[in-house]
Amino acid sequence: MTAVLECRNLEAGYGAGSVVRGVSLSLEGGNVLGVLGPNGAGKTTMLMAMAGLIPLTGGEVLLDGNALPNGRPSKANSAGLVLVPDDRSLFMTLTVRENLEVARTKSRPPAESMVDLFPALGTRWNLLAGSLSGGEQQMLAVARAVIQQPRVLLIDEMSMGLAPVIVESLIPLVRRVAEETGAVVVLVEQHVRLALEVSDQAIVLVHGEVVLSGTGQQLRDDPAALEAAYLGTQPEDQ
Repeated sequence: MTAVLECRNLEAGYGAGSVVRGVSLSLEGGNVLGVLGPNGAGKTTMLMAMAGLIPLTGGEVLLDGNALPNGRPSKANSAGLVLVPDDRSLFMTLTVRENLEVARTKSRPPAESMVDLFPALGTRWNLLAGSLSGGEQQMLAVARAVIQQPRVLLIDEMSMGLAPVIVESLIPLVRRVAEETGAVVVLVEQHVRLALEVSDQAIVLVHGEVVLSGTGQQLRDDPAALEAAYLGTQPEDQ
């Protein structure tokens, strides 16, 4: 079976420096990849490179077996790759409905269809995005991405600025989105336990390199290896 998303020896950075080094991934539809790692590890840079927002300095990104043009975000988006950035990038002076409408075309489902996946938005339909709570804004940002019917959904720091109790209710939506849409979801997240609970596969990035990988279950079951990956030590040193 051809992978929906594949990265081959991905290299990316800013100026002359490499921030992401030699990252390779292969994911089938309906799978969630959790991307973990300390601050400054290159997680956001990796997502931006995959989305074409910064050019690759090496390697390639393939969607359904086809290489995406390097550094061309509009091409990546039209091919089916959608990014939810950590700042959400909502139109704060538009309503919930209007934020969804601007992301859809005639071939895409109606805005109201998003209420099935995100029922809380149904009671906020005509409110301005700027008047929503942080959790509601994050839900709207994901819904606006899902209405585009992505083959690959990239979510950067879903929990950014949110209270833990809100994060507990939001992150499980990632699993439901993957299962109900068949999209690959790549989730960059600092809440390690919650991310691993919804991830089929997971990687830990440190200094732009994958230092640990496995299933979400494997990483949950080996906290010593996970801690060592973050700290740059060996499990037996702990």
